[in-house]
Amino acid sequence: MTLVSLSDVLQPAQTGGYAVAGLVVLGWEDARAYVAAAEAEGAPVILQAGPGCRAHTPLPILGTMFRHLAEQASVPIVAHLDHGYTVAECAEAIECGFTSVMFDGSKLPLADNIAQTKAIAKMAHAAGVSIEGEIGVVGYADRAMSHGTNPEEARQFAAETGIDAMAISIGNVHLQTTQNAAVDLELLRSIELVTDVPLVLHGSSGIPASARRDLALKTRVCKFNVGTELRQVFGSSLRSEMARNPAEFDRIKLLSATEAPLRDAARTVIANLRP
Repeated sequence: MTLVSLSDVLQPAQTGGYAVAGLVVLGWEDARAYVAAAEAEGAPVILQAGPGCRAHTPLPILGTMFRHLAEQASVPIVAHLDHGYTVAECAEAIECGFTSVMFDGSKLPLADNIAQTKAIAKMAHAAGVSIEGEIGVVGYADRAMSHGTNPEEARQFAAETGIDAMAISIGNVHLQTTQNAAVDLELLRSIELVTDVPLVLHGSSGIPASARRDLALKTRVCKFNVGTELRQVFGSSLRSEMARNPAEFDRIKLLSATEAPLRDAARTVIANLRP
């Protein structure tokens, strides 16, 4: 088995000057494609179950799926809960075999975010599970606005919670379909000066690939969450397959046609974050 925790892959990344891809999973086909991509690149990968995925597929099934894929894999695989919003949700993920949980208390007052994240960190670490927290608000391209991370709040948050990774807001936005996000490098440097916790960028589909690479190799951003970029590949490849075979009704055949394009796209994402 190559199932590992988030710290197991982020600490070597921070030391080695590269980053690990956190790929957002929505189903079996993309999860399998992402593991195949990681194996082809000889690199670890973080399989992420976000709120949308969990609304469609229960955590016990996702935990079993991620662990099964890890058992067959030749590279380190992290089973990660993305955007857990409650203690109960994080606890359930741990019970279901996830090796990493992300608690998103970013919209809470600072004191509440620290208190809840700290409690979840204690619970997670007791189970040998890593925890990612978020300070600052990463908004959404089509609705919620972002709130940039305050460096002093980041210092306090990292110091008081015991987190293993810290998601920050520096111009990155969720669900962005064009790669034109403007990353605030000065803000990033200010955050790096006050904490040594591995940093995470959500909404990395909107960051140009060249900028992602520079950040991976030259800063302490060790994890990039990528979802929208790969969902676009899934959608376009599925539509192409249905257009090629309009009489096909077997969902397994239709969905299986998305795996090779997803694998190739995921390989590009993973390779871009490494020297």
